Amino acid sequence: MKRLIAVLMLFGLVAAACGSDDADDAAPAATTAAAAAPATTVAATTAPPTTVAPEATAGLDELNVAYFLEWPTANQVAQVNETYDAALGIKVNWLPFASGGDMALAMESGDIDISYSQGLTPFANFVTSGSDLSIVGVAVSYADADNCVAHPDYGVTAANAASSLAGQKIYAPIGNVTHFKLLKMLEHLGVDLGSFEHIPSEGGAAAVAAFNSGDVALACAFGGSVNQMVADGGNLVMTGAEQEAIGIRVFDIISTTGDFGEAYPKVVEIFLQVTEDANTAYAADRGPLEATIAEAAGMEVGPSNALLDAFSFPDRATQLSDAWLGGTVQQVMKDQMDFFVEQGEIPEALDSYEAFVNTSFLERVK
Repeated sequence: MKRLIAVLMLFGLVAAACGSDDADDAAPAATTAAAAAPATTVAATTAPPTTVAPEATAGLDELNVAYFLEWPTANQVAQVNETYDAALGIKVNWLPFASGGDMALAMESGDIDISYSQGLTPFANFVTSGSDLSIVGVAVSYADADNCVAHPDYGVTAANAASSLAGQKIYAPIGNVTHFKLLKMLEHLGVDLGSFEHIPSEGGAAAVAAFNSGDVALACAFGGSVNQMVADGGNLVMTGAEQEAIGIRVFDIISTTGDFGEAYPKVVEIFLQVTEDANTAYAADRGPLEATIAEAAGMEVGPSNALLDAFSFPDRATQLSDAWLGGTVQQVMKDQMDFFVEQGEIPEALDSYEAFVNTSFLERVK
């Protein structure tokens, strides 16, 4: 497990250097494994903002946005209704990705302009290694939607984790918030981080398969995969609320590159405005939107709603507060990277992460 994050980030930088800067190029291979969002539309819940002036999008024929399938979010009504397209006056392509690291690589290569609901940890990993990325908003806050599930055959609990996980296999991602949560949780429970075998995850479906095989004592994932493993007989070693109580905060961000934000500030602003309007409509009356969100996420309504119950979508004022982009997000990145340094996962962290949060776009949102 040791040094794998650093190796992966080095690979990511090499891969990104080989990518095209042309936004019209085909999306990275990581985006082709999942189906695109459905084209079905429903009645608009809010009027789209005024379309940007043509000069604001000069040279930009399309906007490429990364997102996750099986990760239902309030803004997906605007995604399905093409409200973003109407507001921007250009085609918006929503491209599904498997991980926040893949999103970062695609932004570096120029294949993706904006990432919606990118994990904070992969973002922090990439900027630590030199990537020119910027956080422009907070997409979703969640705790119970990202967790590790113990297989019933191993009898793992918070009380006995130090002994029951010794010599066992744990299936978990590397370099994202799920990995960070796993290590912080195990450290808190007194587990020797060198006492188990860490098998790198290949995604949520693979986590469920590894769990159901009985070969791993613990499998970690996010989204519907967590619910599925619990439904299949697993137990949470610590709940999301218990993890939050020991200082683990879990949220996803909206990000872009420094160059894109500088070249197209109005595009970023309008993207955030449409998102804010969608979040407002969702907060006012979620019920009529649930089917559309589930369809866009590639899920049935029931499982989608179960995730939505664990999500919150902070409004503009909340995002700009000290509890979020006003300072806490920057400190969380610093805390995470310092922790990975302590565990020997990365060679060093930055002194500060202030430079990678740009609130200028969100400040213009109404």
